Amino acid sequence: MAKRMLDCVSSDFAGFTKEDYLSSIAGSEGRVVACECIGITMPILSDVTNAEFAASMGADVLLLNMFDVVKPVIQGLPKVDPEETVRELKRLTGRMIGINLEPVEDSIAEGNKGSLWEMSEGRRATVDNARKASEMGVDMVLLTGNPGNGVSNKAISDSLKAMSKELGDKLILAAGKMHASGIIGEGGENIITKEDIAEFVEAGADIILLPAPATVPGITTEYIRELVSFAHSKGVLTITAIGTSQEGADVETIKQIALMCKMTGTDIHHIGDAGYPGMAVPENIMAYSVAIRGVRHTYHRMAVSVNR
Repeated sequence: MAKRMLDCVSSDFAGFTKEDYLSSIAGSEGRVVACECIGITMPILSDVTNAEFAASMGADVLLLNMFDVVKPVIQGLPKVDPEETVRELKRLTGRMIGINLEPVEDSIAEGNKGSLWEMSEGRRATVDNARKASEMGVDMVLLTGNPGNGVSNKAISDSLKAMSKELGDKLILAAGKMHASGIIGEGGENIITKEDIAEFVEAGADIILLPAPATVPGITTEYIRELVSFAHSKGVLTITAIGTSQEGADVETIKQIALMCKMTGTDIHHIGDAGYPGMAVPENIMAYSVAIRGVRHTYHRMAVSVNR
């Protein structure tokens, strides 16, 4: 069994396989924090990437949203060849890196033209894009949807099957939705069901993403607890996600969500990228981390050098 992620340093991750990462997360017993970051917006600290900032506040996993594998951009990153973007971010942060890819329905995604969420070819959930991501050093691909892009659970399942067949031995494949993503009829408890989870697992998912309790109307701790237990019974991990801008709420709200997620039994705690555009409110990352694992593990993750 791999060293638990709670105790890992950069040099540990350098030799990790897909199975090592999954084992390391499972061994941490619900004390892994994943932070979503957007690289195409101006970084909060101007010349420091949002991913570095999130890592410094206690993130174990960095999940890049709006990352285009064809035209990779992370504002604030030192100038490197495009194909070295992810590896440079790993060098600077010493963290596991994931990206979002979206199996969008074009007729719905059209409504996002001209907005921050407008789709680009390098963000689509295709096997080619997943392969490019793997070659760039990405450890995990999350199949999910940004607001209004029209990502259905069936589209996620179809993309999973294709990616798993080609890249299932290399990439961690995660799947699910944080909100309805523009699909009428897939809101509230219909965002994800046991049937969806079973289908995702059958299609090759290693991790199931679920909305965090109290982040979507109708989503309770009890409901997510049942889905987490079901996913675990299928032999996969789970990630509960704050994807409704509550990463920009007050610290007390963040602590409540964190403890509710802990009660569901989830393996990974996700906090979104829209506190300020680009990442969560920094103090909320730290507050979430302290709530689920205390100051010892939080400060250890914040303090340990990437040169170790």
